[in-house]
Amino acid sequence: MSETFSIIRPRVSNPATNPELTDVLRMNVAVKRANALELLHAIAEEHGAVTFANSFGAEDMVLTDLILREGLPIEIFSLDTGRLPAETYTLMGEVEKHYAAKLKVFFPNTAAIEEYVRTQGINAFYDSVELRKACCHIRKVEPLRRALAGKKAWITGMRAAQSTTRADLPVREYDAGNGLEKYNPLADWSEQEVWAYIRIHAVPYNALHDQFYPSIGCAPCTRAIAVGEDIRAGRWWWEDPQNKECGLHVKK
Repeated sequence: MSETFSIIRPRVSNPATNPELTDVLRMNVAVKRANALELLHAIAEEHGAVTFANSFGAEDMVLTDLILREGLPIEIFSLDTGRLPAETYTLMGEVEKHYAAKLKVFFPNTAAIEEYVRTQGINAFYDSVELRKACCHIRKVEPLRRALAGKKAWITGMRAAQSTTRADLPVREYDAGNGLEKYNPLADWSEQEVWAYIRIHAVPYNALHDQFYPSIGCAPCTRAIAVGEDIRAGRWWWEDPQNKECGLHVKK
């Protein structure tokens, strides 16, 4: 791919997304970048049919940059739930231009969405955990299964430090629910290291991150967080933190 990239627009100042790039931080990021690249090469060599689930969060943009900048033989796909923030769609367009690449996007089943809205209501996910998970299943889990069909392994941008539900996150695990290997190359990365990588390599990212949205999903289920809150506090904030997964990463 061409090494000519678009200019990243300046964003609002946010200390979390603008870490001080000390020599130590730069060195740590360089080491972890090398380790992640080595792992990605090994994954592609071992499994062949590999895909990466890009939800356009900061971590996923790091992996997108690694895969596309290095020209790795790893497919990248995204799930468009139909309720993403406008800023996410803007980033999708920026990514295509920045890397001169076309995105592979999977959408929910139209009939299933229509049935859910008709019987439960347009925003029924606020009414109960069960209805929220049902919405996630239609908009995320079922499309994911189509995206993973025929693959031998898939890659995510999850980190262990993101939430209590991911505290013991391994780099490699078997995804019994989908029947293939699953890798989390950034499992041991800190948020500061993620943002340092983005700054050092001029990686495009979601404008909502600068508005204190560290974790971004569907628009109705995502909000900004206050200083000191957990970085996943803005996702499904009305639920118990122990239940804050959409079904894509629940162990069977």
